Amino acid sequence: MGVGRRMQKQGAPEPLSEEHFANLKRKKGIPADDPRGAEVPRTKKQRTSRAEIRALKSSAEAKAKAAAARQPKAAKAANGAKKAPPASKNGKPKPKKDEDEEMDDEFDASALDGVDGSDDNMDAGKLGDDFLDSDDSVYDSDQGANTKEKFVFSDDEDDDEEERDEKLTAANIEGLSRKLDQEREDEEAANAAELREEAALQTNIDGDKPDVLGEDDEEDDLVTKTKKLLAPDLQMLRTRITESIRVLEDFSKLAEEGRSRAEYTNQLLKDFCAYYGYNEYLAEKLINLFPAREAFAFFEANETARPIVIRTNTLRTHRRDLAQALINRGVTLEPVGKWSKVGLQIFDSNVPLGATPEYLAGHYILQAASSFLPVMALCPQENERVLDMAAAPGGKTTHMAALMKNTGVIFANDPSKARSKGLIGNIHRLGARNTVVCNYDAREFPRVLGGFDRVLLDAPCSGTGVIAKDPSVKTNKDEKDFMVLPHTQKQLLLAAIDSVNHASKTGGYVVYSTCSVTIEENEQVVAYALSRRPNVKLVETGLPFGKEGFTHYMGKDFHPSLKLTRRFYPHLYNVDGFYVAKFQKIGPTPANAVRAPAGLDSNKVAKVAKTASAAAGDDEVVDKTPVTEEGEEPTDDFAAFDEEEDQDYITRAKRNAMRRRGLDPKALNRVAKKTPEATDATDSKDNSEPKEVEPKKAESKKVDSKDAPKTEPKKAETKKEAKKAEPKEVKKVEVKEVKKSEPKAKKTKKMEKK
Repeated sequence: MGVGRRMQKQGAPEPLSEEHFANLKRKKGIPADDPRGAEVPRTKKQRTSRAEIRALKSSAEAKAKAAAARQPKAAKAANGAKKAPPASKNGKPKPKKDEDEEMDDEFDASALDGVDGSDDNMDAGKLGDDFLDSDDSVYDSDQGANTKEKFVFSDDEDDDEEERDEKLTAANIEGLSRKLDQEREDEEAANAAELREEAALQTNIDGDKPDVLGEDDEEDDLVTKTKKLLAPDLQMLRTRITESIRVLEDFSKLAEEGRSRAEYTNQLLKDFCAYYGYNEYLAEKLINLFPAREAFAFFEANETARPIVIRTNTLRTHRRDLAQALINRGVTLEPVGKWSKVGLQIFDSNVPLGATPEYLAGHYILQAASSFLPVMALCPQENERVLDMAAAPGGKTTHMAALMKNTGVIFANDPSKARSKGLIGNIHRLGARNTVVCNYDAREFPRVLGGFDRVLLDAPCSGTGVIAKDPSVKTNKDEKDFMVLPHTQKQLLLAAIDSVNHASKTGGYVVYSTCSVTIEENEQVVAYALSRRPNVKLVETGLPFGKEGFTHYMGKDFHPSLKLTRRFYPHLYNVDGFYVAKFQKIGPTPANAVRAPAGLDSNKVAKVAKTASAAAGDDEVVDKTPVTEEGEEPTDDFAAFDEEEDQDYITRAKRNAMRRRGLDPKALNRVAKKTPEATDATDSKDNSEPKEVEPKKAESKKVDSKDAPKTEPKKAETKKEAKKAEPKEVKKVEVKEVKKSEPKAKKTKKMEKK
């Protein structure tokens, strides 16, 4: 091993002095010479820390300024002497911990030379007589300089020491408790004051009016373009939204001078569009439904998904048994609320809810909680005839079947064939055996089938209540959608009212519902139905919660009975936005009531309605359907038949029937070939026998006389002359055509009935 680092710096240790041996003898009790008065030579180069350097400099300055007659303790403190360690019980001082004598490399030797020289020139006698009188034999200069003082962990340590010194006695316990209570109160007051100051800074409660609108100076085009390209500062938008809401709530105090409420509302609308991503038309329509703060809560609620809810199928199991089975599979759930006896709310699941054995067995169906509400309002009874006009995917239909306990009959209709497949699958899985699935345009139902005890119409809508499920609604709904959809909903609602039997002993009810929150699709449609059908009235929905419908909206007044309808919002009830209205039919539909033709386009229907209302007046109810006699064919293209196409369908059906029976379908072709040969033979016989034509002339004349209108006698004579001039074969063909046209008319009537 080479020379150590310390040996390289300090060199070899110097020999022990006589003083050292004298101290050793003194410890053993051996008399020794006292070399205290002798000056101790300091040949060893002492090393000091920066703290010692500062202490030495301060002591030198203090000595120069202080008087000569200073106490020795003050001199020792000025010289940087440390206090003696506290004595132990035995009277001996506590030994100090060994410290590392090695110095860090951050000090250069040149920087310490001057300090060492100053230490050498100092008089050793000035350090006190007891400098070497300690229990330890020798104190190194490094050890004396580097001894650490007592650690101070906080500024309040001295106070804590005084409190520790004060002993708890029966006399001072009351005073100490009062002191602690006072300190606690002071601390709470200080915290409250700090919170008030922070709140005042954040919300400007201390009197400053918030600057929401900014300056009116027009910005450059380049600045506006760059702002559009850059992403919006969401934190700034949110703070501006909260400040705008606060100003609108207390406009008289917090609004800036010269600013109107409309300016703050427009700024709030723009911030909502930028922050949440709505188009301006839809955002304005939704803001007008609520106060400013409630609108903010509505927009915020649409950003979070609604909880997953399942409905127990009471045809298969009970809710308690289903909950226990799902809990055993690792599903965290609870009842959806006191208002439902079949709903379960899912919080967490270790298994896919759409593939559990319970799901495949039909014990439950995934269904939103808001979809329970229309069926609860309709409340179908056992052994009733019920119509679901828009049934897919089958959640409400199977719910009604469960309430009816598979009695009566439910007609589940949906205009989409693709969606009807899913409807059929859910009906089979859930075990609904009283359901008939049909695929009609719901506006045809009064003509197809009527006389129902109850009708449920969950109309197609814009979906403004389910934005959390479908965020595309924010941008893809415009003014055109809110003109077309309400028109279709009005037609469907009138058809639903006409399909109900007013004389039903247990029913006569219609429930209209949408998953939208706009006025155009809800209150306006209901008000239209009340005006066009005086034989219905609104009744209580029977739902335990929900806000009342609007009776006044932006200058429009609706019927006071619209208070009986119910609105549901996501920010209030944590369900999808929904609207439910319940009608009761109290009389038959008037004969001249307006019925919109199902086959016409909405534009054509609107034109017919306008012309009818202009001709008859607003108060009179006009039937817009074309009036035709029983024998006449309808003039409209709707429901017209193509004879050639029908003949193809008929022959194809006959061939399929013959195949099922085991017959040869080619026999139809042979029969068809024989019939023209027979007709040709009859024609040839007629030509060879002219005498038999005379009675046929009379038959043809009779047929022509029936069809032809009454005219003047001169014209009749001319017709007779023309008939005599015509050849005989033409007359025969006319008679055959008249005879053939009669069964065709009968066929068309039968097809219309079907």
